[in-house]
Amino acid sequence: MRAAVVDAVVIGRNEGARLVACLDSLAGQVRQVVYVDSGSTDGSAQAAAARGARVVQLDMTRPFTAARARNAGLAVLDAPEFVQFVDGDCAVQPGWVAAAVQAMAAHPKAVVICGRRRERHPEASVYNRLCDREWDTPVGEAKACGGDALMRFAAVQAAGGYDPGLIAGEEPDLCLRLRRAGGEVWRIGAEMTLHDAAMTRFGQWWQRSRRAGHAFAEGAQRHGAGPERHWLAETRRALIWGAGVPLAALLAGLLHPAGLLILLLWPLQVLRLSRRMGAEAALFTVLGKLPEAQGVLGFHLNRLRGRQRGLIEYK
Repeated sequence: MRAAVVDAVVIGRNEGARLVACLDSLAGQVRQVVYVDSGSTDGSAQAAAARGARVVQLDMTRPFTAARARNAGLAVLDAPEFVQFVDGDCAVQPGWVAAAVQAMAAHPKAVVICGRRRERHPEASVYNRLCDREWDTPVGEAKACGGDALMRFAAVQAAGGYDPGLIAGEEPDLCLRLRRAGGEVWRIGAEMTLHDAAMTRFGQWWQRSRRAGHAFAEGAQRHGAGPERHWLAETRRALIWGAGVPLAALLAGLLHPAGLLILLLWPLQVLRLSRRMGAEAALFTVLGKLPEAQGVLGFHLNRLRGRQRGLIEYK
């Protein structure tokens, strides 16, 4: 049987030792590695070249997005059957690519295969633990993948690649377009990547949650009218719990101090969710609606002003 041709596209900026670990983890699993560097100043491009990767320097005079970087990597590939996308702060687990290719064969309509992404240091902070939990999604046919996934090159090309204008949520956007074209997205139980979030401060978690809210709002604005109702529920929850509850409490409190009791809806929601997800995850799920609402409202405010929002970074 002919071996499948798999290339990898790695994107990164100033990832240092994490990038080296990422590139080394791909050795022997793919035909070639394309590393797209986004203005690194730590020698990342030179380190990648020394490991045999083809280095593409992204034009940083234009606004940066991860989608732009991935498209730049796609543009220089020589028509492989599959492309493995990896973020530069992730290491690919041994045997992952072979397992993903096998899954492609088992699901002829599959155009995206993803697996279990784990946080490298979940013990380092509650925020890292939350990331690790977030990525533990059910095995089976899925709606979307994250930044790490094996994809059919021809299907991605036919879909026009990633949308370079999106500052977040570019993978679900691409997966939605691939599914509308008749493809399938599957998550398998195999270990895929180790991720190093390096998220140890509350402010980092807040920014990451705010970015999620922006992605929800933009995704819903673009695709929410379709049959998938893309991210409408997530946007609605962010606005209700992150903006509606505090605004209602404020207005009611101006009329009577007892109106502030509306804020008790938050701890009641934490208690309700705790039965399903545990106290820690429930607390941050409810608290996270505040920065998510900030992201949703920020997106719509910028849209009304005709402005393009820059990156919302947490590292």
